[in-house]
Amino acid sequence: MTNLATLLAASAHTYGDRPAVRQDDTVLSYAQLDAACARVAALLRTAGVGPGDRVALCLPNTPDFPVAYYGVLRAGGVVVPLNPLLKAREAAFALRDSGASMVLAHSQAAEEAAAAAAQTGVECLVMDSDAGAARLRAVEPRPETVERSESDTAVILYTSGTTGTPKGAELTHRNLMTNAATATETVLQLGPDDVLFGGLPLFHAFGQTCALNTAVASGASLTLLPRFEPQRALDILRRDAVTVFLGVPTMYTSLLRTGTPAATALPALRLAVSGGASLPVEVLHGFEREFDVPVLEGYGLSETSPVVSFNPADRPRKPGSIGRPIRGVEMKLVTGDGTVAGPGEVGEIAIRGDDVMKGYWNRPEATAEAIRDGWFASGDLARVDEEGYYFIVDRKKDLIIRGGYNVYPREIEEVLYEHPAVAEAAVVGVPHELHGQEVAAAVTLRPGVRATAEELRAYVRERVAPYKYPRIVTLAESLPKGATGKILKREIVIG
Repeated sequence: MTNLATLLAASAHTYGDRPAVRQDDTVLSYAQLDAACARVAALLRTAGVGPGDRVALCLPNTPDFPVAYYGVLRAGGVVVPLNPLLKAREAAFALRDSGASMVLAHSQAAEEAAAAAAQTGVECLVMDSDAGAARLRAVEPRPETVERSESDTAVILYTSGTTGTPKGAELTHRNLMTNAATATETVLQLGPDDVLFGGLPLFHAFGQTCALNTAVASGASLTLLPRFEPQRALDILRRDAVTVFLGVPTMYTSLLRTGTPAATALPALRLAVSGGASLPVEVLHGFEREFDVPVLEGYGLSETSPVVSFNPADRPRKPGSIGRPIRGVEMKLVTGDGTVAGPGEVGEIAIRGDDVMKGYWNRPEATAEAIRDGWFASGDLARVDEEGYYFIVDRKKDLIIRGGYNVYPREIEEVLYEHPAVAEAAVVGVPHELHGQEVAAAVTLRPGVRATAEELRAYVRERVAPYKYPRIVTLAESLPKGATGKILKREIVIG
């Protein structure tokens, strides 16, 4: 049978008494998680949800998320995970666009989710409410899993919409099952004794595949943190003897800023993984020194389930690299004229393989533009070395063209992160009458450390070509971030 939900059924059979998910004092064993999912599947079927019907989730990182996620899949439905922080108008767009027939929500998101459901004429069930719990108790669990085809859609992930209206990436059962299997076996090398840190949002591709699905596939335990706070995260890492930390660059930066000497404080931690955005090399080295654990970088997108490449554990690691393509995936770099870039040349990453989405939901033109001859155009610029390791240069849309010269923001950000006063940095292009675009930087400083904009500007000017350094430097108390902790360059105000 091909259904992503069979990952849970298999682990419940083999590891029934072992802890599957935990949030503080709430712990569900694999048998308990499987039984709870069976009740959700039964409730959905009584509500008329059939194979292929879409069900939206407005749930934070609590045990209700995996219960609902695998419950929907078990019933043959398609999961539409939504950020629980969305306002009613935003959630209503996704409900309307996906044609969702029901919303499963958490009490924290209940008001906006219910309003969105009302706007679109669908039912909203608040899972942790008294009424929701009573409805789930009232149904007989549904032990069987509805059979699906490997090409059937399992999850619709809505992109962030940085270039316009959000689009729903259709990920199939095969996409997600093969990506989880590869991540489990060759990337994270998980076993049932592992404990994964669940601070990445589960509604996002990174957390969903690399934390939830890999943990379930291997019989490991996932310890959840609904909202990332660095000191709270450190407490959980110690308390639950976490062996694998999964995070985005801003999480690594904030953990370092706690100032906690932790070289021997996390003896169980064996691996740290970074994705979602480029991890500054200085932050990588700093984290490894502080926590005495290797940090491996990978790369992926919502449209690729998400893992595309990774620094393999059994080969030399290259800091700053996103590694090599994982099993079942091909990568190439395409130049502006459509030719394949050679070693050292910059080109757009194109991806082909088991992880590439089926397409964008009800967007045939957008699908045709993104997937050409079987290759998905990522929009990310990179170079590859002689050993096949890829290095992200920048987002294609973030490229700054100053007076006809290409400036890659990540290169300038790396230099800024080398300055001892800099905590976070983001480089963007702003309109300029003469040069077309000017290079600008927004920077936050480390606590208790002072630096002026002129000092930072001079620091970069000494280290890069004259056309590259930021003529405009803005010091900010914080930088805008999305739900995954990724810096949102489009919201940065330069002034």
